[in-house]
Amino acid sequence: MSPDQRSSFLAEHVDRLARTHLRELLKDAARGKRLRHRVGPLLLDLSRQKLDNVALDALGAHVEASGWQAARDAMFAGAPINTSEGRAVLHTALRASGSQLPSPAPREALKEIEQTLKRIDALVHAVGLGDASAFGIAKGITDVVNIGIGGSDLGPRLAVRALAPYHVPGVRSHFLTNVDGQSAYELMHQLDPKRTLVIMVSKTFTTQETLLNGNVMRAWISRAYKDDAAAVARHFLAVSANVSAAESWGVPAAQVYPMWDFVGGRFSLWSAVGLSLALAIGSYNFHALLKGAALMDDHFRTAPWQENLPVLLSLVEVWNRNGQGRASRAVVPYADLLTDLTSYLQQLEMESLGKQVTPQGQPVTQSTSAVVWGSVGTNAQHAYFQALHQGTDVVPLEFIGVVKPAHHLDANHDALLSNLLAQAAALALGKTFDEALAEAKQGSEEERRVLAAQRTFPGDRPSTMILLDALTPETLGALIALYEHKVFMLGHLWSINAFDQWGVELGKSIARQILPALDGSSADTSAFDSATRASLEAIQERRLTLEKHSR
Repeated sequence: MSPDQRSSFLAEHVDRLARTHLRELLKDAARGKRLRHRVGPLLLDLSRQKLDNVALDALGAHVEASGWQAARDAMFAGAPINTSEGRAVLHTALRASGSQLPSPAPREALKEIEQTLKRIDALVHAVGLGDASAFGIAKGITDVVNIGIGGSDLGPRLAVRALAPYHVPGVRSHFLTNVDGQSAYELMHQLDPKRTLVIMVSKTFTTQETLLNGNVMRAWISRAYKDDAAAVARHFLAVSANVSAAESWGVPAAQVYPMWDFVGGRFSLWSAVGLSLALAIGSYNFHALLKGAALMDDHFRTAPWQENLPVLLSLVEVWNRNGQGRASRAVVPYADLLTDLTSYLQQLEMESLGKQVTPQGQPVTQSTSAVVWGSVGTNAQHAYFQALHQGTDVVPLEFIGVVKPAHHLDANHDALLSNLLAQAAALALGKTFDEALAEAKQGSEEERRVLAAQRTFPGDRPSTMILLDALTPETLGALIALYEHKVFMLGHLWSINAFDQWGVELGKSIARQILPALDGSSADTSAFDSATRASLEAIQERRLTLEKHSR
């Protein structure tokens, strides 16, 4: 492990605990109790992390010395903590209506948020009744298509799928995200254009993927109305900060809902970006989602670090990333309804924390964002768990389970939970060579020893477990807010700005330069590097060949 992967204040504890197996740590019931904490319907269990009380206290001393409470309070109050863009970070204000504590956010922001929520509630009610004509929307809407990418897609997509049992009857939800036309092609063959409402979600209303898909859907609806622009406009809403651009594109200003500079895309589910979700689950359940997030906000604002779930989760990440040098973390929900959670967390964490300089432009002094990956259990067990159990790399895991399912198939759910608990136990405890040898009953002594070596599990592989009472709007809100605050804490502890994303801009800029060489509007490729020129030449050559063969 290289020195830059290990924070000096953790090194002695890492070295000390290297000689102690998780089997031994798990025998300490008092330690386990200290590492398990509940907030409402959510239990966070860190007892399978390779931490003892002494190491935890060292992490606690580190976070206390960092001034995290003042930094937290500055975020809630609307200080411009996104320093590279001079912006406040007020996603917590979006759900302040569900909080038990007074919001310190600026009054003007709270007023705008309240007004927007009222607009959303009124629209959702009207669509649910089948007649939103007062809002400029066509009657009889049965399908809602959300067009956005990144934060304009992943949050609503995650929540719409996770809360499927709460969907209101008569309204189906669909999502279009990247520029691959296959999804749009399939939707146009499934839906009735005269009963489809399209929501364009883009802060600038210049996002390439969103406009391409929007143009496809607009042309499809326009054909159904024989190019009646007024009729077509009744099938579109926009969520954007650029009202004039949306209006020029064809969405009337009255049908544009706001996005604010004080909320980043990946933190925007709670705003009008969640309009497709509100239409799917209804206003009551949308407000329950906000209330669940506010529950976690209140906890984060008041609990000491020893009991504070976002703080503890961030300290475990520092321990694994900077103390143990772990380069990735697997997130494995044992709930098919959380299929999109890992994709959501990839953006939330890696776009926020994938930074290598401080807000002052200086190189960071430690490794930052780990790679987040994973998929749902038990599928995951039959894909990559072999490597997690017996591979050469140690990958910390996050297991997420649901105590009470949204169905009555109890045998299935008991089997699911048994697998969840068994995998966490197996990764922690492992199986010794002697235990494997005792199980090998056939063959010579040498054959038994060879087989035992292959059936030995090293164990000592850390995991976190999050147990939800049930997958409800309130619980999902609390879960997502937990991860949001973990990201804030890590940005604070690593001295990076977690709320900008300059790293996504370079590739987009180069793509705009390459596009003319692909669509034929320019033949000049001299500005590109040799590999890009070679790829362009290969694409053009194959296009000509394939076109010739298709004639």
